[in-house]
Amino acid sequence: MKTSLQQPFQWTMQLVLSLMLLLVVTSCEDQVETTYVYQTQVPVFLQVNTFREADIIIEPGKPLDNPGKIYIFGDYLFISEPGEGIHILDNSDPASPRNLNFINIPGTGDMAINENILYADNYVDLLAFDISDPQNIEMVKREEDVFPNLYSNEETGTIVTYKDTLITSTDANMMWSSWGRPAFRSDFMVMESLAFSSDAGKAGGGQSYGQGGSMARFTLLGGHLYTVDDYDLRVFNVEEPTDPQYLKNINLGWGIETIFPFKGKLFIGSMTGMHIYDASNPAEPQKMAVYEHVTSCDPVVVNDDYAFVTLRSAAVCRMGADELHVLDIKDLYNPKLIKSYPMDNPHGLGLSGDYLYLAEGEHGLKSFNVADVMEISNNQIEHLKDYASIDIIPGPKSLIVIGPDGVCQFDYSDPEKLKELSCISVSFR
Repeated sequence: MKTSLQQPFQWTMQLVLSLMLLLVVTSCEDQVETTYVYQTQVPVFLQVNTFREADIIIEPGKPLDNPGKIYIFGDYLFISEPGEGIHILDNSDPASPRNLNFINIPGTGDMAINENILYADNYVDLLAFDISDPQNIEMVKREEDVFPNLYSNEETGTIVTYKDTLITSTDANMMWSSWGRPAFRSDFMVMESLAFSSDAGKAGGGQSYGQGGSMARFTLLGGHLYTVDDYDLRVFNVEEPTDPQYLKNINLGWGIETIFPFKGKLFIGSMTGMHIYDASNPAEPQKMAVYEHVTSCDPVVVNDDYAFVTLRSAAVCRMGADELHVLDIKDLYNPKLIKSYPMDNPHGLGLSGDYLYLAEGEHGLKSFNVADVMEISNNQIEHLKDYASIDIIPGPKSLIVIGPDGVCQFDYSDPEKLKELSCISVSFR
């Protein structure tokens, strides 16, 4: 005899089984295949004249849709929308940032600022904007064909870009397919997309530079702009800020991800390790050393004695570890791993004195006292699990954290207790 409790249970199980059947496809041989959903990027082909002939439009401020990278210069906060443009906000009061305007730059991803001149990529070109009056921005230079890695055919002026696309497949290995760009399951939209150093805004020689986070691919040092892509380091002379001049390309191998300047040196994060270059002659950076690790996505920040490198697993580095590595860099020609610490899924990081702030992706934001680098795991201060985070800038007025949900700022004058000042949420969440 079925009780009143057993009947609802059986009806529920029948409903669950029916829904599960909708997710499988049965062939005529009665084989069952599972359907997978992936987020990937499919190739889109574009002629260079279509964007070079179009006007770069300065639009009124608008909500965030897909925040990419963050950058600060003076009292202004810059937030990129990958492939779309750059938001400019008045951040004189971090508790109440004001949206000023939006520079519409198709194909953009990265930025750097040198004496009121904003540099940004526009597909294969480098653009320079005079932002001395943020209400009246003017493009002052286009340096063409300096990022040729996007070309699919230079002779015809055809470039290839990628569009985010959801696909379904019965192939469980589709995640690692070479079709399009590497796909990943859409359970958490990870941004692969700048790092504050104590001398990042003090260029020397009188220059005034902005500050980015640890995910930066553009940086400034010694009157020169350095950019990295998957394989190369590119060097530009920007001693005359309004007239950037492309100088040279240095091949670094593969899997290059980020670049961080510190006291005349360039620390370059890659999927296989950390490269160190001496930029004391800024036009001719020279290789000093390479620290190698297992294939993982990673940025790096440094101080006088140590480099802090995060390693994380992700779709494009699927064999990666989720760790924080601490390297002794007192001898820059021979960096040595002194300790590694397990983490959840570390992304960008920022260093301020003895305090390290670490973005753990969907796992939140962590802070550590790193005065004793051998005891970092025992000196975790906070873990703010409600703030999905990708990158961090410890700025002069606030700690700025960017994630898939938007940009938040914290008062970190007391490093032991972060205090939220403001959050700018994306428009569709």
